[in-house]
Amino acid sequence: MLKCPKVLALLCCLLWLTPALSVAKAIPKTYQPLASASAMLVDMKSGEVLYAEHEDVARPIASVSKLLTVLVVLDAKQPLNERIDVNVSDVPSMDNVVSRLRIGSTLLRKEAIALALMSSENRAAATLAHHYPGGFPAFIKAMNNKAKTLGMRHSHFVEPTGLSRLNVSSASDLVKLLKATQTYPIMGQLSSAKNRSVTFHKPSYSLAFYNTNPLVNKKGWKIHLTKTGYTDEAGHCLVMLTEMAGRQVAFVVLDAFGKYTHIADANRLKTWLSTGKVSKVPADALAYKQEAQQQQQTAKNQEPSDGVETTAQH
Repeated sequence: MLKCPKVLALLCCLLWLTPALSVAKAIPKTYQPLASASAMLVDMKSGEVLYAEHEDVARPIASVSKLLTVLVVLDAKQPLNERIDVNVSDVPSMDNVVSRLRIGSTLLRKEAIALALMSSENRAAATLAHHYPGGFPAFIKAMNNKAKTLGMRHSHFVEPTGLSRLNVSSASDLVKLLKATQTYPIMGQLSSAKNRSVTFHKPSYSLAFYNTNPLVNKKGWKIHLTKTGYTDEAGHCLVMLTEMAGRQVAFVVLDAFGKYTHIADANRLKTWLSTGKVSKVPADALAYKQEAQQQQQTAKNQEPSDGVETTAQH
């Protein structure tokens, strides 16, 4: 039996590899409008910017702040299995904030991290900062130092939960933060879990918690890390490390109108990148976006320049 010549064998090999090499699709030539005021989508392997809109505008980011909170805690290498008591006394914005975590009860530091990420528990985030070496002031300093180290030049933080409108960042900065979270795979594991049951002590009780990002339950989504955020000032925010059209991507949308508009924007970009199909954005969402951007520009024009591009003075 005759053997295949070397050249033909090489061609056969290349043809066999072609499908694998073409899994990641090119950026569509069409344009997909979004409801969110700021957005960015980046290929994590190549660094290619797949989508960007007002990506350098600093705005409140609500509970997305908790990603940096957890990153700072993990940098400090504090024992994850140490029991810490729930304490929010350092965070004035926690006054009158409803939570199922009982003040003074204890939980593992790892569980506090999980609740801060997965279910956006504000008392968990405040507790992590309270038990940081040097206490709350040292923690806030560490947050801003970490942001500076990561090159997050549009960002500033005053507390660990995101309840303050003075916690600000931009879509481009948050892509940098998402990349930095890959240093600690545990952040992805804990943040993308569908649910979690946690046992507390002093007194003893157990509670079930659920992910604030409904996409973790949706077929067709592979989410490696996620964080949601919402306040009146920040609107609805969503950041993820996920997969779209054969690409590993960092996804960020900030200040979206409506309870599920940030989720809809994620679906819009995924569909657009996979098929080139442009999805319609509701008129009321676009109107909200235009108003938000106008307010942002007005606020920026009225503020003195202090070297940090933010929506409020610090």
